[in-house]
Amino acid sequence: QVQLVESGGGLVQAGGSLRLSCAASVSIFSINGMYWYRQAPGKQREWAARITSGGSTYYADSLKGRFSISRDNAKNTMYLQMNSLKPEDTAVYYCAADKMGSRYWGQGTQVTVTS
Repeated sequence: QVQLVESGGGLVQAGGSLRLSCAASVSIFSINGMYWYRQAPGKQREWAARITSGGSTYYADSLKGRFSISRDNAKNTMYLQMNSLKPEDTAVYYCAADKMGSRYWGQGTQVTVTS
């Protein structure tokens, strides 16, 4: 079992920044796939970013250059640094992790970007 808890969401003006955190209940050292997803109002959940155990990062095209995913294995925490935020980034942001063939999800954190 892996429990994931997101934090860092909130209300921000367009052009601002936020850093989301995803704290895991277990060591993330050997967890290869860790992800951020987001779900905007009235839309399906969409993949945002991925980071591997080796530190390789991948992003949805719409987020490249603005968002940065990272992980701190010593703190069992993954991050999403979000810069130059736009109103269309408004969504609930979820973290996820793959371990032993199962995918675990956090409860989500709301990000609201005002114009």
